[in-house]
This record gives sequence, C-alpha cells and structure tokens, in this order.
Amino acid sequence: MAIAVLFYHPNLTLDAFDEVDRRMHDAIGGGEPAGLIHHSVSGEDGALTTFEIWNSEEEFAAFGAVLMPIVQELELEAGLPTIMPLHRLVQEARP
Repeated sequence: MAIAVLFYHPNLTLDAFDEVDRRMHDAIGGGEPAGLIHHSVSGEDGALTTFEIWNSEEEFAAFGAVLMPIVQELELEAGLPTIMPLHRLVQEARP
C-alpha cells in the first residue's frame, strides 16, 4: 500500500538539505530511490518540510537505511516522520 510521509525539519537549512540530497544521489548511483513516487520540499530556509509518497512502507524503510548514515555523518537532526496510508493520489499527466 502506498504511503505519504511528512517530515518537519525545524533547523534544516537549504544548503544542508542540498548536501544531503547530493550525497544520497551519490550513494544510490544517481536517479531517484526505488519506490519513490513524489518528493517535495517547502518552507523557509532553516525551517523546512519534506513531503513524500512511496509505493510502500518497506521501500521507504530501505531508503532510510541509505539516508540515515548521511544525516548522522552531517550531524543533522533527522526528526520523526509522520507516516500515513495513502487513500487517493491524483497526478497531472506529464508529456
């Protein structure tokens, strides 16, 4: 079952987010993580929110095994995700 994942990062800067993102893509060999349907970042620099949609909680957990060592290495606060089952997803068609 698809899930929605919401993280609030009260102390995360855009520069730190970009560094985590760069290292994560290096760690997985480019592209996007398996099972990721949607990823967005919003908020002000230093108070970011990430919202993701995953095919399954198992794929999200597998991604966490790649992401968490990077977060720890950069000495960032990971925060706890809010994980919700996804009832409906509507996506705009892309050409």
